[in-house]
Amino acid sequence: PSPTLARTISVYTPAMAMRGTSMAINRAMLMRQPHRLFSAPAVTEIKKVGMVGLGLMGHGIAQISAQSGYEVVAVETNQAALDLGQKRIEGSLEKIYSKLAAKGKLTEDEAAAQKSDALSKVVYSTEMEALADCDLVIEAIIEDVGIKLPFYENLGKTVKPGAIFASNTSSLSIGIMAEASGRADRFVGLHFFNPVQLMKLTEVIRTDDTDPKVFELCHEWTKSVGKVGVSCADTPGFIVNRLLVPSLAQAILFVERGDATVGDVDLSMQFGAGHPMGPLHLADYVGLDTTLSILQGWVDNFPDEPAFIVPESLKAMVAAGHLGRKSGQGFYHWEGDKRLGPASESDDKVAA
Repeated sequence: PSPTLARTISVYTPAMAMRGTSMAINRAMLMRQPHRLFSAPAVTEIKKVGMVGLGLMGHGIAQISAQSGYEVVAVETNQAALDLGQKRIEGSLEKIYSKLAAKGKLTEDEAAAQKSDALSKVVYSTEMEALADCDLVIEAIIEDVGIKLPFYENLGKTVKPGAIFASNTSSLSIGIMAEASGRADRFVGLHFFNPVQLMKLTEVIRTDDTDPKVFELCHEWTKSVGKVGVSCADTPGFIVNRLLVPSLAQAILFVERGDATVGDVDLSMQFGAGHPMGPLHLADYVGLDTTLSILQGWVDNFPDEPAFIVPESLKAMVAAGHLGRKSGQGFYHWEGDKRLGPASESDDKVAA
C-alpha cells in the first residue's frame, strides 16, 4: 500500500513545472493589486456539486460528495474518460460497503441500500452545460495553466452566476484561475489528498478577492464531507507541500555535501522525528523526476525565495534515468514497490 506521506505529493506530474507563458502569467499575478469582482451574490447553501475531471482525485471527490448526500454532476471530456470515472466510483463504493458489511458495521441490506443511495446521487455527462445549475463546481483536470485558464473562462459563462468555483490544484496559482473565471470573489482552492476517500485533510485556499462568506461556506462544506479543513493563502505549495518538498531538497543536499549517508538521513527522520519513512525514501517513492519538476517550477517562478532550491545531484540522477521506485533505482534500489538497499555502495545503514 502507498505510504501516507507519499500520498500527499504523489499527484504531482512534470507538467506542474510552470515555464514560459505560465511563468509570465504567475509573475504578473504576483504584482497585481487586489481587487474584487462582485457581479452576482454567491449562493448561501450548497446542495448540488459539479465535479469536472474523474481521474485519481476527481472520482474520489465526486464519491464522497454523493456519500454525504449531495447531488453530484460528474463531467469528463469524452465518453471513454467518463465511463472510466464511473467505473472507479462504482468500484470504490462496492469495496467500501462490502468491507463495512464484512466487519459487521452494516448489515448486507444496509450496505446495499447505502451504496445504492450514493450511486443514485451521481449524474454523468460529457457536456459542460450539465453543470449550469450547480452550487459548487470543483475542477480536477490536468495541471496545465494553459488548459485551465480557458476552461474557467468558459465555465464562468456556463454556470449560474451565484455558483462557487473551486480548483483541486496542488501547484498552480488560485488567483490566476479566479480572474479567468470572471467571479474572483466566488473562487477558492479545495486541495484534497490522495486517496480522497481515506485522507482526512483538505486545504481551503483563499485569494485576496475571495468573499469571506464564500470561504466560510466552503469550509462548512469541507466538514460536511468528512474532511478536516485548514485555511491557507494563495501561496506556492499551500501548507503541506510548501513544508514537505523543500525538506526533501534539504535531505538530498545533505547527502550531496557528504555530511551524512542516505541510510543515516532516513533513519534520523524516522526515529528522531517520528516520520513513517525518511525523506530520501519518500523522494524515491514519489519519483525523483516529479520532485525535480516541483522544485524547478518553484525556482523558475519565485527566484528570490531562498527556500526553493534544486540540488545539482537531483538533476544528475534524473538525467541518468535514476528516478527512484518507478525506474528501479534512485537513492535506493527497488523491486516494484519493495525498497531494497541504498544505491551507494558506501552506504550500509538502511532504515527498516
